[in-house]
Amino acid sequence: MQPRNLQPEQFAGYPPDARKLITAHLEAVRELANLSSLSKAQIKEWFEGFAQISLPAAFDKLDWINQPAGFIEQESAYLWTTHQQDAFRKAATEYGVRLRAAAPPDAVPVRRLGIAIIGQGVASYDAPLFRNLRAHGTYFDRINPEDGLEQLLAAAAERAKAHPVPYGHWYVEGGQPVEHSPLLTCVSYKALEPVRAELLKKIQAEIKRPGMGPEELRTDLAKLTPADLGMDHSGDAVLDTFQVRLFTEGSGTQIFSTTFALWTAREALRRAQALTLLVRFAPRQRQRPMNELLSNSHPNPELDPLSSLVDADMGASYHWINQQRLPGSEQSAFLVWFEGHSQALVIAPYFAAGKQSSASVGLGDLLSYVAG
Repeated sequence: MQPRNLQPEQFAGYPPDARKLITAHLEAVRELANLSSLSKAQIKEWFEGFAQISLPAAFDKLDWINQPAGFIEQESAYLWTTHQQDAFRKAATEYGVRLRAAAPPDAVPVRRLGIAIIGQGVASYDAPLFRNLRAHGTYFDRINPEDGLEQLLAAAAERAKAHPVPYGHWYVEGGQPVEHSPLLTCVSYKALEPVRAELLKKIQAEIKRPGMGPEELRTDLAKLTPADLGMDHSGDAVLDTFQVRLFTEGSGTQIFSTTFALWTAREALRRAQALTLLVRFAPRQRQRPMNELLSNSHPNPELDPLSSLVDADMGASYHWINQQRLPGSEQSAFLVWFEGHSQALVIAPYFAAGKQSSASVGLGDLLSYVAG
């Protein structure tokens, strides 16, 4: 299917909001095929790299409208086998640079803020924390941890109230969510337990089928909808679809809470460009053989808080890296806190990089200096 041949009825399988958006702007999608606003010289310059990529005629028959993940999977495999992946990546990168220059992103209405809370359930830890982040911010070793979680959630809620943006302010919980403002978009590993259980049942059934391999399984998972996993139709359709994608596109999100929290943070930044993103990591289950983990045969698995702290410490680094890829990164702020303890680190304008402070300060006060 070529873009010029698109018709509204071909998007009948899309979620309601997505279908409304795409059909309202179908001409703009068709226009992607020729971009008539550009001169011939500009078109040649912008798309010369793509024009040199060859795809077989059979790809025109693939249903990329309703099965984009399957199309991308097959296209990627073809590009790899024909040694065209590097050329495609180079062309895409150059196109992205030109597109951002032609249509700069809107200004961020408030300083972007990331908060990572790590180490839940760990009584003590002697090794250095935040090692990958210390070169970029100020390390505090005398934070007052009293009511720290409540203070951080309250600050996130205050930002959501002051700057109301749909899906702009998030609370990602790796365990059971605590009381929080309804103004925050909340995604919780524990709350999604029935969805995960249903998905793992489907995965078990699929991998027992003859001829089923990783690529075939991934293709089948990409077709799943919230209804397939028993999600209530009365919920938020956009958020439900987002949550399903966390499990069907992520690797390990179905079985490890730390991986779930990290991947959710990545996707909230990538898809929603969150203005406020508070991520609280929780202890994950202890490592066991993969088949045993996927079978979901242990209703109360043994937890591994110490290893989870190590996971979360690395996860906080990725949280900050992904945040820095978004517009306004030069003014963004980031705070990571060892939950229940006196250690925290802040990366923000006016906070010295690679420094340490022994100032006694509460988390709420510290956050007020950086939140903007």
